[in-house]
Amino acid sequence: MQVLIIEENPDLARMWSAHLTRQGMNVTHAASKIKAHTAVTERTFDVVILDADIDGGRPIALADYISYRLPSARIIFVTSTSFFSDGSIFALAANAHACVPTDSDPADIVSLVDHHARAARLQASLSGPSGPWDG
Repeated sequence: MQVLIIEENPDLARMWSAHLTRQGMNVTHAASKIKAHTAVTERTFDVVILDADIDGGRPIALADYISYRLPSARIIFVTSTSFFSDGSIFALAANAHACVPTDSDPADIVSLVDHHARAARLQASLSGPSGPWDG
């Protein structure tokens, strides 16, 4: 499973990465929107953990780019604020599949990533050229 963590706080990224790696996942970290853009352009990811507070709380353009480049990738937003606690992130980003606090238990983050990575791979296999909808 390929996971991209887009997080400006290196300590959080390191902690999440360590937990995900222990579960056998391949993790890439991007500390900025520019590095994330490059990673998404060059590689494929099943799940993206995206800091909703990145760049002063403007993650939507990046989420849209991820959706364009990786249509089956699932985004798990993490935030240290209550700004998206009303669920509005799901209306703003079509590929948002979860929004959790940054201080969530790392084991919970791993469970979310594992669940959504499996779902993304299943979705990709069903909609790919060898999927059942191709005739």
